[in-house]
Amino acid sequence: MAFGMFALKLLIDQRYGRVDQNRRKRGVELRMILTRLGPTFVKIGQGLSTRPDICPPEYIEELSQLQDTLPTFPDSDAFACIESELELPLDSIFSSISTTPVAAASLGQVYKARLKYCGQLVAVKVQRPGIQEAIGLDFYLMRGLAFLINEYISGITSDVVALVDEFARRVHQELNYAQEGQNARRFKKLYADKEDIVVPEIYWDYTSGKVLTMEWITGVKLNELDALERHGLKVIDLVSTGIQCSLRQLLESGYFHADPHPGNLLVTPEGRLAFIDFGMMSETPEQARYAIISHIVHLVNRDYEAMARDYYALDFLSSEVDVSPIVPALQSFFDDALNATVSDLNFKSIVDGLGTVFYQYPFTVPPYYALILRSLTVLEGLALHADPNFKVLAASYPYFAKRLLTDPNPYLRDALIELLFKDGRFRWNRLENLLVQGRKDRDFSTKDALQPVLRLLLDPHGEELRFLVIKEAVHVMDAIVLASAIDAYNSIPYFMRVLPKSDANGPFIMSNVELKRLMDLRDQVFRIWGLLQTSKSFDPELLQPVLQVLQQPEARSLGVRVAAGVTRRLAARMLQQVLLTASKIS
Repeated sequence: MAFGMFALKLLIDQRYGRVDQNRRKRGVELRMILTRLGPTFVKIGQGLSTRPDICPPEYIEELSQLQDTLPTFPDSDAFACIESELELPLDSIFSSISTTPVAAASLGQVYKARLKYCGQLVAVKVQRPGIQEAIGLDFYLMRGLAFLINEYISGITSDVVALVDEFARRVHQELNYAQEGQNARRFKKLYADKEDIVVPEIYWDYTSGKVLTMEWITGVKLNELDALERHGLKVIDLVSTGIQCSLRQLLESGYFHADPHPGNLLVTPEGRLAFIDFGMMSETPEQARYAIISHIVHLVNRDYEAMARDYYALDFLSSEVDVSPIVPALQSFFDDALNATVSDLNFKSIVDGLGTVFYQYPFTVPPYYALILRSLTVLEGLALHADPNFKVLAASYPYFAKRLLTDPNPYLRDALIELLFKDGRFRWNRLENLLVQGRKDRDFSTKDALQPVLRLLLDPHGEELRFLVIKEAVHVMDAIVLASAIDAYNSIPYFMRVLPKSDANGPFIMSNVELKRLMDLRDQVFRIWGLLQTSKSFDPELLQPVLQVLQQPEARSLGVRVAAGVTRRLAARMLQQVLLTASKIS
């Protein structure tokens, strides 16, 4: 009935041309309807809040406020469930257990207990009675409604039945606590070596499909700012840790925590970030991981045609869709957004802007990407409470810079070349910025930043790149030699300068513009070398593998070609200076 009335209101809005005017109001009404209908519909609403291809921005903003808290169920039912599932009396498992739950949500509630056999404090998660049957019936009804939406509502381009099936699959995964335990074990294996991340142990002898027993983590929720300040902890540093961990999850292993809301993230007294709920996990396909990083490169370069083509690799668009109409929409949005640098952009504003584009064109946002947006938006939202100027992309950029500089994957090597070269010229400012940002990532390695680039340069199929590098190396050597000569000449006392000169540029006759270009290039190259030398991981021994690479025949040939180019350029300059000087004297 509630959905029927809501649908009728939408039809009336459409009939009288009030769709845009009433969109915010309808979003509020939908959120209230889903809240009243219970846990299944709350979960669906939360899922819809990550789908800009289905919902307009106003709906997404309202649905993102949905909370999955429900009243607790009787403790006697919870304890009976534990005994039934584990087939043991409660007092033979725990020496103590809280008489009331310490936390409750739509699918279950949590008790604090102490294991009898070892004295370990644990969190015992117990599933809400009858929830599987209730959710199964709800999704059956929702699937029928989805068929009607697919059949009669033309404004939605996504397959709503497939969407409901995807939601159902994810919610039923959350209902399997044994699977959640497996998720936690896999997550711990991937990130247990990170000193700033904590993943609780699972006690398998006391875990089943409806009961999950895990190590108790003492900590403060990430959104409890006053408590964090009392412990001398900064929420910005913690959120940055969460973002770095999320990026490693999304773009390295591809296995990531898809629901990092404040209730699932605790901060330990030592300042470590603890993940404590593993019901909603997801995976990023390998092709998509590299396509996301490439997408960032295209965003930095404002290459909107390439950005539009990225949506094929990201599986947003089928190969039959023509992206040319999408390019102007991307350009219109990002030309406004990029008045600031990329690192100054607000992630939510980008999500909202892209959401408008996705809603207007035939995009289908894959589930993994919708969950990525949700994860990073939640983390940015937490940081904004402490610092209204926080930008998630600024916190993420060191990671992207490190990956571009150090990852040997051919896809990312191509992305690095695309970022650094334009119209046949090397953009030293881009390299300097990448090094400045990459050094902020704790996993950055000087050796890793040098070797992949050199190997790419010396690849048998890299002649085109070698040509560009030789050309740029000649420019650099020319700048270093001439700028250093001018500096040396200018250091000589004025009365001792006997070489002919025409202006303040020493013995070289050149314009002030050309002199500044030489000086700037020389200084920038020296700054970049300084950044490599002062890297926390820099050690002269790290250059040994680099020297081994440079001993390859291709490297020696490259050096000869650079030396020949520098010699020719300096000879030409010398001849130019002689002729100009002779003309001045005559």
